[in-house]
Amino acid sequence: MLPSATRDPEAVKGVMFGLTAYTMWGCFPLFFALFDGVPALEILIHRILWSCLFLVGLISVLRRWPPVMAALIEPRRLGRVLACALLIAFNWGIYIYAVETQQVLQASLGYFLTPLVNVALGMLVLREVMAKLQLVALGLASLAITIQFVMLGELPWISLLLALSFGSYGLFRKQVPLDGLSGLFVETLLLFPLALLALTWMSWQGASHFLHDAPMSALLVVSGVLTALPLMAFAGAARRLRLATLGFLMYINPSIQFLIALTVFGEPLGLIQLATFMMIWTGLALYSWSSWQSRPRQAMA
Repeated sequence: MLPSATRDPEAVKGVMFGLTAYTMWGCFPLFFALFDGVPALEILIHRILWSCLFLVGLISVLRRWPPVMAALIEPRRLGRVLACALLIAFNWGIYIYAVETQQVLQASLGYFLTPLVNVALGMLVLREVMAKLQLVALGLASLAITIQFVMLGELPWISLLLALSFGSYGLFRKQVPLDGLSGLFVETLLLFPLALLALTWMSWQGASHFLHDAPMSALLVVSGVLTALPLMAFAGAARRLRLATLGFLMYINPSIQFLIALTVFGEPLGLIQLATFMMIWTGLALYSWSSWQSRPRQAMA
């Protein structure tokens, strides 16, 4: 994989774009930890508002309005985009809450679980036939969650909600013929009125932190910009790399979050949690190996 990439300048660019996107996503806990005392809902509201406004300018500069307008004039397509918007907003909100409550380990577990949730959704919803190794990987992940529930007496609900919401988002997103940048703009545009109403209500109640503190206000604005930047890098990677290569790079994000949770935030990792992480990592290794093995057959199909 890597030797061939070094012979192809476009593939090298793709790897760099992929590393940039997943590293930025992986470092998001460090950014959202700066919002000390700001509720997750308020951060989510500003993330929607400012990412939408930033994308207006970006799409104008890149002249990407035609696919956006095509999506906006088709009500049937908008229904699917709205489902995507609600799912990704829910995912963002849970993630911010996880960082605020110092549960980044659970967040990383959620994103480690996401590929296996995609397998499960493909099997249950799309009636896809799964390879044996993929079924074993799914079984290992299910067993790991069961062990946490039985031994610790609680479900890792943050992990499950993150994985299920992002996996479902991917399922709906496949049905929307929009590129990543245009899709994100239409999603945030549909949520923009709700976010604006929520911000107005919070300001009227005196609960808004925006414009009361200059550094915090700047961070809230930057949260929207940082939503779009890694997506742009990811789009650049997706255009240049095979899906198998992109799939391996995907594990950089939760791996960085895992390390940040342990080394920066000092979150405790018990033996049971470590065992369940190892089971899920084993499942991911089997899943990745199965995907890699099936690559030649997919290429010929």
